[in-house]
Amino acid sequence: MDVAAAPGRVAEAFAARQQAWEDEHLSPLGARSYPGRRPVFETDCGLRTPLQRDRDRIVHSKAFRRLKHKTQVFVSPEGDHFRTRLTHTLEVTQVARTVARALALNEDLTEAIGLGHDLGHSPFGHLGEAVLDACMRDRFAGRFRHYEHSLRVVDVLEKDGRGLNLSDDVRDGILGHSGRADPPRTLEGGIVRIVDRIAYINHDIDDAIRAGVLREADLPRDAIAVLGDTGSHRIDALVHDLVEHSAAAGAIVQGAEAGAAMDELRDFMFANVYLGERQNTEQRKIERLLRTLFAYYAEDPARLPDDGGAPGADLGQRVVDYLAGMTDRYAVRIFEELTVPESFAL
Repeated sequence: MDVAAAPGRVAEAFAARQQAWEDEHLSPLGARSYPGRRPVFETDCGLRTPLQRDRDRIVHSKAFRRLKHKTQVFVSPEGDHFRTRLTHTLEVTQVARTVARALALNEDLTEAIGLGHDLGHSPFGHLGEAVLDACMRDRFAGRFRHYEHSLRVVDVLEKDGRGLNLSDDVRDGILGHSGRADPPRTLEGGIVRIVDRIAYINHDIDDAIRAGVLREADLPRDAIAVLGDTGSHRIDALVHDLVEHSAAAGAIVQGAEAGAAMDELRDFMFANVYLGERQNTEQRKIERLLRTLFAYYAEDPARLPDDGGAPGADLGQRVVDYLAGMTDRYAVRIFEELTVPESFAL
């Protein structure tokens, strides 16, 4: 059955119907699904927009599947209800789509960026990212930033080096989702950039309280008075604030009061959770583990499976490509194989 030669009546009319719908229903400021500009030209699918196709490619990628075994905040948490990098990704995407729909922007673009934004995150969350960045600076005068690596995953590392050939707006949104990166060019990318922060701050508070690291009473009173006393109340307040101020401004912006309250919560979390005493203890363990693995592969490139996954890259890049792709538990397993005598393994 050759769908390209004989696409059928629905497929023949799909693109025109979708474009007409977007012209009628989307904001003039919203990104359009067509044309699907990609690094390598492809004929469009007959039953999906280019952005829906990107979403499907991300969801079916190996990097997306690995997110379920990558830490969000707590390393190897004891319990089934703590966030992982995958649940964080789904939560960001769900909230971002809500904002996009309320503003009459392109939900498919927002969804694809949300699902792909953390594909390049290292094992062990932000602690792991910091260690890999330090290893690259110390040994190769390079850097590791997860948002840049997420783009590298979709452009280079997936599909045995062929990449996913995603649309340019999706790639731009993935690269620009972090506050440390240049802002994305689309409003849809701007939504994910802010919602990523809204989601992780409030969900990390929830996990920290569940883990006994924080108590509700520890949270800064002024920020709680502005945003609410539960995670769902705070997210709801921040989303409503984002939608109303963005609609008025014609850009993706927060109100001054809500933005300041969120920044206060973020600063509190960095001081008391992300860089707190408990995490500092884990930081030392993670640093030892990742530095051991980094040195092991950097000292003998032949040890890298498949030459690191990108044979044309320099050695530092190949090492960090391999290590950043590891799940937490796989990194622990390889470290144990290298450092624990076999006779001690039970």
